Amino acid sequence: MPQKKNICNTNNLYNITPNRESFFLFKDRPSRLWNFSARIACFVVISYSKIWAGLLNTYKIHNQERLYKCLYDREEKRGLVTVSNHDSCMDDPLLWGCLKWRNTVQPAKVRWITAAHDICFTKFSHALFFSLGRVVPVIRGDGVYQRSMDFILDKINNGDWTHIFPEGRVNIDKSFIRFKWGVGRLVAEAKKIPVVLPMYHVGMDDILPNKKPYVPRIRKKVTLLIGQPMEFTEDIELMRLMKKTPTEIRKYITDKIQDEIYKLKEKAERLHVESFQEHV
Repeated sequence: MPQKKNICNTNNLYNITPNRESFFLFKDRPSRLWNFSARIACFVVISYSKIWAGLLNTYKIHNQERLYKCLYDREEKRGLVTVSNHDSCMDDPLLWGCLKWRNTVQPAKVRWITAAHDICFTKFSHALFFSLGRVVPVIRGDGVYQRSMDFILDKINNGDWTHIFPEGRVNIDKSFIRFKWGVGRLVAEAKKIPVVLPMYHVGMDDILPNKKPYVPRIRKKVTLLIGQPMEFTEDIELMRLMKKTPTEIRKYITDKIQDEIYKLKEKAERLHVESFQEHV
């Protein structure tokens, strides 16, 4: 007996990636309701981050002016890619407690970021919340040319800011993890090569430990070290003249970013001890 045709396909309705329980809710032209809701979500999340970072815990931020310059004073239509280590599930959004209050009412000044589809996007309600907060589902193992990376690249081409955790997961034991090449693709294939700003933080996993019970804590200490902006325009032009493959270019960029992050790691850990020495 022939089966009845499924008239309403919920996969199409919510853009669920087949067999992956992932929701991709972004549209080329978001509605006014979506934009209004995104404004509210960004206000709530960044306000929470500022309160948690500035009032309930102690943050020491080094070279904060570099972040502000890249955020508010870069050339028009040039994207910004910030890159950092990933020690806790609360790294984002708590890292952005250092932003100015005007970011809470200007969604265009809020970062885009990717998150694992199988953690943050398994339910429509979760997907809606994260999507309104400019979080894009990424599918681990689908490579650098998946839909979410195309979407982020479009945002960079629009001059937006995106943050990347190139380790690809929370690094619980802080061991060496080779960076994923997705960040290299975002830099290499942008229409205008973005500014890359590396940073390293220490102590975020004290606020939210990577063990049960997963409850945020207060009166903890965090150090955030902002590195020097990295320019890749000349490097990429030279590698293209040398007929390097896209894979070789991505690897070169990723390796260079990783080297810089690990240089910051040593300095940030030392600054963390020195800054809070009287409390140790």
